[in-house]
Amino acid sequence: MLRQPAVAGQFYTDNPTELRQQVEAMLATTIEPQPACGVMMPHAGYVYSGAIAGEALARVTVPDTVLLLGPNHHGVGAPCALFPQGQWQTPLGTVDIDDVLAQQLLDEVPLLVADSAAHRYEHSLEVEVPFLQVKNPQVKIVPLMLGTLSLPTLQSLAAGISTVLGRLERKVLVVASSDMTHYEPATVVKAKDQLALDPLLNLDGVALYQQVKKHQISMCGVCAATLMVMITKALGAKYAELVRYGHSGEVSGDNDAVVGYAGVVIR
Repeated sequence: MLRQPAVAGQFYTDNPTELRQQVEAMLATTIEPQPACGVMMPHAGYVYSGAIAGEALARVTVPDTVLLLGPNHHGVGAPCALFPQGQWQTPLGTVDIDDVLAQQLLDEVPLLVADSAAHRYEHSLEVEVPFLQVKNPQVKIVPLMLGTLSLPTLQSLAAGISTVLGRLERKVLVVASSDMTHYEPATVVKAKDQLALDPLLNLDGVALYQQVKKHQISMCGVCAATLMVMITKALGAKYAELVRYGHSGEVSGDNDAVVGYAGVVIR
């Protein structure tokens, strides 16, 4: 099956030449990229969060397979919806699904469900794909859309997924797509986001999840970020780095109701 882009021309340009130029500019860095276990990237419109997403991904080498984890903003489909096979179309061309890995995950992680419908209109994973295409034109993806999940469910998912990934003889990068606090004053957003970023940077997925719930932090991809931390920690991750933090008010000039964005690399 071929998934057509849902937000090209909205969250990012649908002009292939302009898109490639913009993504290349956002990925430009003088720092030598290094292998990584995981990356957290924001998923707002490129004008707001593209620079932060690009700066984070620019720090890492992108292997031939990326496991994409993101929140389901629309509530359509299964709570753990894996896109099982086929391709995703973007203005830069098509990206193949790593259907071999997708099937392994479906076979061995009972919570996962093959469900393409959950992905049809969702932007959280789509906006990351052009970055991956530019970084590695051969990249294949395994897109996993997450609903609102309990901590035990995330722990079970992490155990199953990390077991499958740990047996592979090839590298898989885990990318979590998440924005941070939504539509509060900039000073409040920064303070709340720090409460979530502290445990994330300490690779404590349980504390990350609990902090977001306790302080009612509107971090849309908390389940994706928690799962990424748990998977990468199980696979031997040692430390995390906050590459860049910002918010939408830095672009719009309106600091009364902003959205926070963070780019994090886990090695």
